[in-house]
Amino acid sequence: MGNDYLVEQFGEECVDGPDDLPEASALIERRLGIPDLWPLTPTTWDEDTFYGLIEVFHDLVSRPRLRSFHSCGGCGWHHSEFHNGPARILYRAKINELLRKAGIEYELAAEGEDLGRLVAVTDDARRQLVHRVLNDSPPAVTDRVRHAVALFRARDASLESKRSAIVAAVGILEERRALIREDLGKPDDGALFEIANRFDLRHRRADQLANYNDAFLDWVFWWYLATVELTNKLIEAAEPAKAGTASEPPF
Repeated sequence: MGNDYLVEQFGEECVDGPDDLPEASALIERRLGIPDLWPLTPTTWDEDTFYGLIEVFHDLVSRPRLRSFHSCGGCGWHHSEFHNGPARILYRAKINELLRKAGIEYELAAEGEDLGRLVAVTDDARRQLVHRVLNDSPPAVTDRVRHAVALFRARDASLESKRSAIVAAVGILEERRALIREDLGKPDDGALFEIANRFDLRHRRADQLANYNDAFLDWVFWWYLATVELTNKLIEAAEPAKAGTASEPPF
């Protein structure tokens, strides 16, 4: 990626114009809350600053569609008509490749509420599960699914954030309990919620189990997210049948 991918935000010098370029440090500070980061000096950064800058520049890049050559005084090319979508796709691909080579287990999210934020790397199966759930959930629950995924996979996700993500997923399934009961039958549907109720995930009662490994939260979240996908499919499968019934002639 060339420097022209930052021109929309940082501007570019011209021999004919005054030096009124945006103040780069202030521009970054507004997004990251840290002053004096421009010019970039990596040796002064801590880990959070490094990761934060990766995310900030994801939001700043844009690709110019047009350019014109200004020959006066050897000024050079000027760029215009910027679009950030293609630039961000390219940026994510290049940054994710660099992170993989460095052995850093984060990647820039390509979709979801946390688009362009660094998230924990998962295997292909879970990555595809997230993609399907984010894109195939009914509109009524899409925002909640997106929020749950963002909470859980954030690079700075705390145990409380992960619990909240699980609670959000369980809440969606609770609303679909009649559908689940129809397919599993009573009382088997209750087994689906037993873990959420017996462990201190949502109700946080004194009689609930609290002494478990943190990795348990990962297993529970992905299990419930997969169940959300399952119920999405059950809902989708039922819709054509309902539509067909409604369109049948009354004879």
